Amino acid sequence: MDQPKLERLLRLMKMLTGNISYTVKDLSDTLQMSVRTVYRYIDTFKDAGFVIKKKGDVIRIDKSSPYFNDISQLIHFTEEEAYILKSAIENIDETNLLKQNLKRKLYTVYDYKILAETVVKGKNAAIVNHLVEAIEQQKQVVLCNYSSHNSKVVRDRIIEPFAFTTNYIQLWAYDSEKKKNKLFNLSRMEKVDILPAPWHYLTEHKAGFIDVFRISSFQLYPIKLRMGLLSANLLTEEYPLAERYLTKINDNNWIFETNVCS
Repeated sequence: MDQPKLERLLRLMKMLTGNISYTVKDLSDTLQMSVRTVYRYIDTFKDAGFVIKKKGDVIRIDKSSPYFNDISQLIHFTEEEAYILKSAIENIDETNLLKQNLKRKLYTVYDYKILAETVVKGKNAAIVNHLVEAIEQQKQVVLCNYSSHNSKVVRDRIIEPFAFTTNYIQLWAYDSEKKKNKLFNLSRMEKVDILPAPWHYLTEHKAGFIDVFRISSFQLYPIKLRMGLLSANLLTEEYPLAERYLTKINDNNWIFETNVCS
């Protein structure tokens, strides 16, 4: 298969699995291909084992199709993975056409709207979709039977969600009861119900900081450490985002300077 055809197939798959519904004509116009070609590519997906759903003129790929989750994992990068890829690509010489092609392809598939539906599996998929909808509509939600790690209590919580952390693991939200912004773990939510009430505390919404060690807080503390070669290597292997804050003094000495949350 030639590269232009492969790129069109990937773009078509992206559109057929996103939040927006498209008719065959929409797909044809957006991808600048004939309706006949669109149908031929859709037949290719069917032959590959994907389940195609059609409602009127709207066509979508069923996310329960075999291999769908495997593919979604291949096109998703955590913040650390994305940083490593970006660093590797940026080290390629500017005159190399491969560099621009790689950047263009990465930015084409790295779409949070799609990740919200495809990366998260099982119970959390429905939770993420409801939270995305609530954020877009600026609505309050109920976290049903939220299991609090601090209080050791399982109960409903009314919050105003406004931002996700990397990979949809946690959620920044304003706690209407505690009157403060907090992080909530998606794995501790039984389900999410969207309330008709709009946000009441929009001006109070503020996401906290998450440092290179994945610790969060609303206050940062500056640190500066001199490290040996072994320490610097262990640091970057365990926490890849720390690399950007390391400065090499010589072959055996490094300075690690950044802000941390604890």
